[in-house]
Amino acid sequence: MTPTSPDLAPADVLVLRPWHPLSLLLVLALWLSTLGNLPLWRAMWALTDAHSLRTWMGLVGFALIVLSSTTVLLSLLVWPRWRKPAGVLLLLVAAANSYFMIAYGVVIDPTMMANTVQTDVREVRDLLSWSMLVVLALGVVLPGWWWWRQPVQKLTAQRLVGRQLGLAALAALVLLVVVWASFQDLASTMRNQKSMRYMLNPFNTLYASARLVIGQTAQARQPLQPIGQDAVFAPATLAGHKPPLIVLVVGETARAANFGLAGYARDTTPQLRQLQGSGELAYFANVSSCGTNTQVSVPCMFSHLGREAYGKNDIPYENLLDVLQRAGMQVLWLDNQSGCKGLCDRVPNTNTLALKDPALCPDGECFDEIMLRVLPERLAQLEKSSASGKAAGTVVVLHQMGNHGPAYYKRTPADMKAYQPECHSTVLQDCPAQEIVNAYDNAVRYTDHLLAQTVRWLKSQPRPTAMLYVSDHGESLGEKGLYLHGMPYMMAPKEQTHVPMVMWLSKPLQSQLKWDAHCWKKQASAPMSHDHLFHSVLTLAEVKTRLQQPELDIFAGCGARSP
Repeated sequence: MTPTSPDLAPADVLVLRPWHPLSLLLVLALWLSTLGNLPLWRAMWALTDAHSLRTWMGLVGFALIVLSSTTVLLSLLVWPRWRKPAGVLLLLVAAANSYFMIAYGVVIDPTMMANTVQTDVREVRDLLSWSMLVVLALGVVLPGWWWWRQPVQKLTAQRLVGRQLGLAALAALVLLVVVWASFQDLASTMRNQKSMRYMLNPFNTLYASARLVIGQTAQARQPLQPIGQDAVFAPATLAGHKPPLIVLVVGETARAANFGLAGYARDTTPQLRQLQGSGELAYFANVSSCGTNTQVSVPCMFSHLGREAYGKNDIPYENLLDVLQRAGMQVLWLDNQSGCKGLCDRVPNTNTLALKDPALCPDGECFDEIMLRVLPERLAQLEKSSASGKAAGTVVVLHQMGNHGPAYYKRTPADMKAYQPECHSTVLQDCPAQEIVNAYDNAVRYTDHLLAQTVRWLKSQPRPTAMLYVSDHGESLGEKGLYLHGMPYMMAPKEQTHVPMVMWLSKPLQSQLKWDAHCWKKQASAPMSHDHLFHSVLTLAEVKTRLQQPELDIFAGCGARSP
């Protein structure tokens, strides 16, 4: 029976009539340009205070630009052999991007794409919600089912190529005409609203993915470049020298705005405040992160390059841990998060993911204290495996789960939830603002507990000790409609880049280094950044190399290193 059989009802004829390939392509382009770009249209509408005739004309012109651009893209990329899976994939990209942009105020740029690639099972689980499933059902399953079932007319390859390229040329012509006609308003909007560049589906994903692949390919083609090959352990004095133990705590998603030591209205850091009051600890109040997500910030803070050079670099270099190890120090990385981003590949490292501690690892996810629980054993193994048994000292990195969102409530044990009620939803805008802040502040308070416990343990060690804590990036908690983190650095709010940093040095270490505590505490209010970490830790570990830059060294004016 054919579609034109008289036995079929008119509705059946419409259902069974094959689509012309270009018509079906235009349907997909229209869907992606409208419903697939809801966050973009919401943002555009919010910019128009007075909805005048010129405003409407501008919106119509921009809609034509989006539609024609999408049509050009589909005409060039979507061909019969992969038409159906490509359409479903594009629907998935548009729906997922739209959900996260609306739910959390993020945009899709290369760093966000890199973060997505690095996401582990725990992080994906935290992001799942019923609202997300509804969006995927409405934006992917239903239209995808319709798209997959549509019959398509079969054209010869020559006719299809000619007509599809002709459609691309026509759409490109429309694009050029509309851009020319509205260039002044369009250029002003794009210049003043840079985030919109990363809101256009699916171009944002294609651009971000291409940038990520190109960058990773460029690095993969080059051998790892050694740094600090002249690094040597050079203590101020050898007399009575004891190998120090330095603990670097890499915080996760802690913003300075909610840190008690930073002047926050709530005392979210009571134990650190007590240590500060005893003169043992300094809080650095004006520290900027290297990036707005873990994928960028953590490797950058251990790099010798600094934020600006790191962002432009495509060459794989060794990092701070390699230099310390080369100088004769033992290095250990303990991770309670999604990994060390390649930093710990050449040093002993342990991830807590497989640990089964019933008290500290409920539901398959460990609280940060688990790192302190396993630290003594791992240190004993490290010292036992040391070739000479006598290292210049030991540096341990504790990589926290910290305040990783959106499930802030999961980061705190039940007996340490000082602020109630908490937001228990991963769709943060579904919670009252105060409940989000309560859950976040409880996680900050737990970090305060972790750091104080670390200091207490270090005080019990029979050698000079130190602890340096700094968060990798901050977090937005609903300010200006933004949640989580990951905004492009040039447009990121201060909440995502202003991070807390804490330094504690034991009296034995200060004495061994011949330092006066004032020498490093006096810089507590000076502007600093992640760029200072590389150079300051080398000085703290008494390692010398030509890579060191005194202007980026917190301890440059201390003891025997004074100019």
